[in-house]
Amino acid sequence: MTKEKLIVCQSSSPLGKKISDRAGKRSLMGFTLSELMVALAISTIVIFGISVIMLDGQRSWQAMYNRIYSDVMSDSCVAKKAFDAVIRKASSSEFLLGQDSSWIEVYYYEDANSTAVDRYARFYMADGQLNLEHGRLTPKEVLTTQTICENVSDCVFKQAGRSAQMILTLDNGSQTVSVVSSAVMHN
Repeated sequence: MTKEKLIVCQSSSPLGKKISDRAGKRSLMGFTLSELMVALAISTIVIFGISVIMLDGQRSWQAMYNRIYSDVMSDSCVAKKAFDAVIRKASSSEFLLGQDSSWIEVYYYEDANSTAVDRYARFYMADGQLNLEHGRLTPKEVLTTQTICENVSDCVFKQAGRSAQMILTLDNGSQTVSVVSSAVMHN
C-alpha cells in the first residue's frame, strides 16, 4: 500500500474518524461567552481592590506628609531649638519668671571675656506669636526682637532649680501641636 491509500484507509476507519474529529475540535476550542464574563468580573474586582488599596495608601501618605511638614511642626522645632540655645547659655544666678508664667527673662554674658552678666533674653507671647527679645542690662535697652514662631495658642514657662521649661501649644486651625522643652542654665 502506498502512503495515500494508508491515509485514506485511516480516515475511513472509525478510529481515523475519531482522530480527525478531535483535531477539528481542537481548532474550534476557545472560551465561551459566560467564561469570558466570569473572568472579566473577577479581574475587575481584583483591579478595583488594588486601586482602593493604592488610593488609601496615597491618602495616608499625603496626610502624614502634610502633618510632618506643616508650618506648625516646623515652628515647634524652631521654638524648641531657640529656647534650648538661649537657656543653656544663660546664667543660673538669676532669672525672672512672669507672675502668670507667660514670659521668662534670663541673663547671660555678652562674650566669654565678660566678668559680669550684662545681657538679657526674654521669651514672651504676643498676638499669637512667640517672641524673643535680646537686650542690654545697664542701661536697660532692647537690642533686637525676633518672632520665633506663629500660630501660638498658649505658652507657659516654668522653673525648677537651675532649669527652665516651656510648654508651647501651636494651632493653625487644622493641626494642634504641644511642645515641651526643658533646658538647664549652665553659666
